[in-house]
Amino acid sequence: MALAVALFVRHQRSLRRRAWLTREAIRNHDWTFSLSTQGLTSGERAMQETLNDLGEVIRQQVSQGEVESWERLMRVLTHEIMNSTAPIVSISQSMLGRDDVKDSPLAEGIHAIYSASKHLSTFVDSYRKLSQLQQPVVETVCLSTLIPDIQQLYPDIIWQCSVADDAIVSADPNMLRQILINLVKNAVEAGARRMASFVAPSEGKDEVVLLVSNDGQPIPAETRANIFVPFFTTKRSGNGIGLSLARRMMLQMGGRLELSEHSQNGYTTTFILALRKKTT
Repeated sequence: MALAVALFVRHQRSLRRRAWLTREAIRNHDWTFSLSTQGLTSGERAMQETLNDLGEVIRQQVSQGEVESWERLMRVLTHEIMNSTAPIVSISQSMLGRDDVKDSPLAEGIHAIYSASKHLSTFVDSYRKLSQLQQPVVETVCLSTLIPDIQQLYPDIIWQCSVADDAIVSADPNMLRQILINLVKNAVEAGARRMASFVAPSEGKDEVVLLVSNDGQPIPAETRANIFVPFFTTKRSGNGIGLSLARRMMLQMGGRLELSEHSQNGYTTTFILALRKKTT
């Protein structure tokens, strides 16, 4: 009897510990929490599995909400900026064509105004890449045949690849190819010489998790939270579109794209691509 009471007390203490861990994870916006169901009764196991799944659902909703919020903000900013810059580009271009302006002291200043406003218009126009994406055409995609296609585009990169033939997902092959190209392009611009692609174990039964790593310059801690923000970039020649575009395409296909907190051994940066598993 005493043993049964002791086991009951210990079990209740374990449940309270689980509740505390879940509450702390939610409080810290850590939607990756997933607690083991070992040692639980059938009802407790069902409850824990539901909580684990709930964390994943919340993470997906947060990612979707972030994308939609940035889209609304950029839509307003784009409209206002284009309305302001379009007449400046038009007037300055017209002024540069006047005979009394050509080769005059005014020409250089007007040309500077034209160049700056034209650059701003072009920069803002790149937003359309985010706002006018076509709906994905979902097909059966075998990752073990898609990834070699990407590797051939970058022959100077040394690849380490471990993707089984049964890693088959439901995705738009063109979108997925563009996502992978964006990741490799960013890695090359960061000085990467080696890249790796692995299929990692997934707790979700309906998804395939692909890890894409590189050995380029690591992403500074102070900028990691902003890498998926549209137009955010630390590169002089970058426009900050690549990663935000990649994440939106992943969301449209029902997947997710994240920066891993811990890189794979031998690499500085690892991205997580979670894709829908092809169901038979």
